[in-house]
Amino acid sequence: MAYPTENSAVNAGLSGQARVRFAPSPTGFLHVGSARTFIFNWLYARHNGGAMVLRLDDTDVERNTDASVTSIFDGLRWLGLDWDEQYKQSERLELHRKIAWKIFEKGLAYRDFTPAHTGDSEKSGAQGTWLFNPGMRELSREESGRRAGAGEPFALRFRVPRESGEQIRFNDAVYGEQEKAAADIEDFALLRSDGMPTYHLASCADDIDLRISHIIRGQDHLSNTFKHVLIFEAAGATPPQFAHLPLLVAPDGTKLSKRRHGPVVSVTTYRDAGFLPEAFINFLCLLGWSPKNDREMMSREELIEAFSLEGINRANAVINFKEADGERASLRQAQGRLSPVSPADVGASVPLVQPGHVPAAERRPNLAQHVSAGEAATSARVPSGTTQILAPEETFDPKAVWLNAEHIRALRIEDLSERLLPIVHEAGFKIETAKMLQITPLIRERIKLLRDVLAAADFFFVDQLPPYDPAELIPQKGDAAMALKVLQKGKEVLANTEFKHDPLDHALRAAAQALGLKAGQMFQPIRVAVCGRKNAPPLFETLAVLGRETTLARIEQAIHAAFGKGTTSVVPPSR
Repeated sequence: MAYPTENSAVNAGLSGQARVRFAPSPTGFLHVGSARTFIFNWLYARHNGGAMVLRLDDTDVERNTDASVTSIFDGLRWLGLDWDEQYKQSERLELHRKIAWKIFEKGLAYRDFTPAHTGDSEKSGAQGTWLFNPGMRELSREESGRRAGAGEPFALRFRVPRESGEQIRFNDAVYGEQEKAAADIEDFALLRSDGMPTYHLASCADDIDLRISHIIRGQDHLSNTFKHVLIFEAAGATPPQFAHLPLLVAPDGTKLSKRRHGPVVSVTTYRDAGFLPEAFINFLCLLGWSPKNDREMMSREELIEAFSLEGINRANAVINFKEADGERASLRQAQGRLSPVSPADVGASVPLVQPGHVPAAERRPNLAQHVSAGEAATSARVPSGTTQILAPEETFDPKAVWLNAEHIRALRIEDLSERLLPIVHEAGFKIETAKMLQITPLIRERIKLLRDVLAAADFFFVDQLPPYDPAELIPQKGDAAMALKVLQKGKEVLANTEFKHDPLDHALRAAAQALGLKAGQMFQPIRVAVCGRKNAPPLFETLAVLGRETTLARIEQAIHAAFGKGTTSVVPPSR
């Protein structure tokens, strides 16, 4: 299995330096909860001038997959947060075994030759949980060595100090003092019968060797920590400072899972939907942590400056996405993606705005394809046998969408344009950089997610508009005759007007006055003719970007489509 590599520095730890780690298991996609754990570790390291360690806990060879490794690194690279050192746990097995046998030599571990946790000789705790096998725990060192030398398989178990009534204690930076009776902890395995280290041993051995000073991880690991304290102390190491993060839960209070909640728990879903990485980081930070002044929109630099473990809450944090139901639920669970849509398809299709497509090489089943709910209706022709999966804007937590819109508005036009252009090109539209720079300021206030550009600015990208309802051409308190008169007058005036904001403004207002109409009655038919809908960016700026040739051609097309070659209207008369 190939992994991306970074410079390793096992001995990079400096006295007193904060060293934190993110240790994902490559057995699934990058979960939003895992991403938040990475972010909190990263912020703590950067706030304290420490080191961020990325360690793949990849010793579960039966469940590890290349796809999971790719998902983890894709997600982390999209977030744009770096790390200082990188390791693979599978390359450190000898270290793990060395520490296990060091603990054994101290008499703090023993060989267990029992095949499984069954039999009358087992001891159970108050809740009926397995604790240890007395026959194995009390086996003499000589007998244990003889059986091992004869080739009998065994697991190496930690000898929990249960006889002395000892209490295992540690202080958690979030949940405070934690205590558990040693007698209630089972004699957990350090090495399996095949010689492979268990999660508990490998994790602690690596944390010791890499000089991890703070372990910041999910609250679901809190119960494991009592075992880890025992391992640290048995290995002669001081346990790190622990900080357990509140869980992320669904609106119904259940723990987030892909099986139950679908793509909305995957980091790449947010990337593919058009979230900015800095906005997504901002959103995740506010799930279980808050700055002292309760700010919400924060830049990366502001987050680094404000972050502290003291700001982490104990209560679970809710991601307020909307669960799909009915037809959407069945669509979400099916396999497939939106079919590719080319610019040529637009003119021949039903009146719609195409949401774009993902190249076949990058298509992933069950990932959300975002379609804006705030713009024109969207659709796509889907080949037979392909399921159309949509994840509308309202699927996501409203605060996540709001923060993304705020971050979009805070971007420089050049930066936003640079981020929008690949999405436009990916959808098959050949728009040049210079034109995208002209379009961007017209739609920046109208988009919440980056992919909204395909709905908000579609009419800039196509040579010919798809069909639209010709009744939209009729101005308020007007009729078909008024619409025709406006379009004819507009075409006449615009043929001889400089296509810049002020000249266009002056010419069309003068034309409205000449026709005895209000400005709005003059503007609406022209806006619909050139954009295909009423809801569009400011008219004069739009005309300037479209240019004279496209504008006049679309007005002419509107006249012929709605009124025919003559003057007989095919638009229903207003009543």
